[in-house]
Amino acid sequence: MTDLHAAAKRCLDATDPAEKLRLTHETWQAFLASELHADSASPPPESIGAPGRPAKPQLVNARQVPQRGLGSAEGRAALVHAVAHIEFNAINLAWDAVYRYRGKPDAYYRDWASCANDEARHFAMLSARLAELGHAYGDFDAHDGLWAMAEKTAHHDTARMALVPRVLEARGLDVTPGMIERLRHLGDTATVAILEVILREEVAHVAAGTRWYQHCCERDGVEPVDTFFALLREYMGVSLRGPFNRPARIEAGFVEAELDRLAGLALES
Repeated sequence: MTDLHAAAKRCLDATDPAEKLRLTHETWQAFLASELHADSASPPPESIGAPGRPAKPQLVNARQVPQRGLGSAEGRAALVHAVAHIEFNAINLAWDAVYRYRGKPDAYYRDWASCANDEARHFAMLSARLAELGHAYGDFDAHDGLWAMAEKTAHHDTARMALVPRVLEARGLDVTPGMIERLRHLGDTATVAILEVILREEVAHVAAGTRWYQHCCERDGVEPVDTFFALLREYMGVSLRGPFNRPARIEAGFVEAELDRLAGLALES
């Protein structure tokens, strides 16, 4: 196989987590070795549906996911599971970005294939930590908010780049420092070490979203900040939660005007 789009689809469709991780690492290495290329003759992408995923976790409405305190081992395991679920979804999101959107610069495909490889490594670290805590991926219910947004934006690359990495995934930049602080206070240094790696690398993933969102805006001749907020209103309303990790978001390509407006929306909602 030399078609990157087909290889991305194979990763996306894999249902077993271990197989998805194996294919992801294999595909990334093949891309680095110049064995895979975005082929203009590749069949057009299929309509988006559910990605490959195991039968568990059971997917429920976000409001139905139980809130557990971090003071118990069960609560910490539930937190690790929730982050693992986000990372598993992020593997699929990155490969869908490679598979679905055609005619992009080579750097676009490199960014999202690299992101998929990173997310797979994060998922593996979290899965190992879950095992240490006596659990496995699928033991707790989870929600499907990330993939639901992927389905809503499948037809619109600008909206995908704006809303999945720069809103939903960027939320991790805001909440992870607080999780790290609470877990460090509880003495869970093993989970802290994993979350610190994820936080550091997620900045680069959100930055990739910023880079390709801006690329789409330049292509279409639209102003990026106003367009970002128009897309927010169209797809999400104004139900945003703050506060926002300004230093991390600045590093990921946000500008002060965006952050000021985001903070204003969070106060109003």
